Amino acid sequence: MVETLLLPFQFPFMVNAFVIVAFISFPTALLSCFLVLKGWSLMGDAVSHAVLPGVVLAYIAGIPLIVGAFGAGMTCALLTGFLKDNSRVKQDTVMGVVFSGMFGLGIILFTSVETDQHLDHILFGNMLGVSGADLLTAGIISAVVTAILAAKWKDFLLHAFDPAQAKAVGLPVQLLHYGLLAILSLTIVAVLSSVGIILAVALLISPGAIAFLLTRRFEVMLMVATGVTLLSTFLGTYLSFVLDSAPAPTIVLTLTALFLLAFIWRSLRTRQAVQSRG
Repeated sequence: MVETLLLPFQFPFMVNAFVIVAFISFPTALLSCFLVLKGWSLMGDAVSHAVLPGVVLAYIAGIPLIVGAFGAGMTCALLTGFLKDNSRVKQDTVMGVVFSGMFGLGIILFTSVETDQHLDHILFGNMLGVSGADLLTAGIISAVVTAILAAKWKDFLLHAFDPAQAKAVGLPVQLLHYGLLAILSLTIVAVLSSVGIILAVALLISPGAIAFLLTRRFEVMLMVATGVTLLSTFLGTYLSFVLDSAPAPTIVLTLTALFLLAFIWRSLRTRQAVQSRG
């Protein structure tokens, strides 16, 4: 029985999958809390899709794909900010226009390039085929992003809730704003090789949304989101082996199930509180 349960850990490709989801769980969980509170959920979706043209152009130029991905992600974020500040259009509308345009450009480039490499892994992920270089890249980026968010979470929190107050107390508001965008782009680069562009958005939104339903204290929210992400990524990866399914979609379905459970729990608690007052 024990040998059957431990069977996935006897395969090197499964061990690599468990390792890389452990790496990406920490930065995505922490970042998702800020994105949810700041109302930047669509920004995560926008940057995730906008990296595609950068990846294809990097392949054509013969440079590391992560360089193109980061450059495209930052271009999307900066262009969104510029258009929002210099037009009457709301931010969510601007993000929709920018990311759909860049994603469309990426699809055209993607279908026009003939290559023996599987660029579709950038779209859908290749968790069971990650290399040592992928693990190293994800590990380094995850460590850097996690360290920055852990050290400056109070500054980012104040900026998310009240930018005017953050500026009044002397915080570098512009640096925090664009720093968070850079961290978002770096995090997406870290998850490219495992969950891919299309499914990365789930890891950048669902953990924070689940934690927001379960607690009202932000420091607890960070810990809950991290625990939820570790649980869902490990459980989803394990279930994908048992069910013979793709790991990334299985992880997303696991996150969705946890969100529904958290929603039901919060609804029941709210109903009980209303009844107790009545």
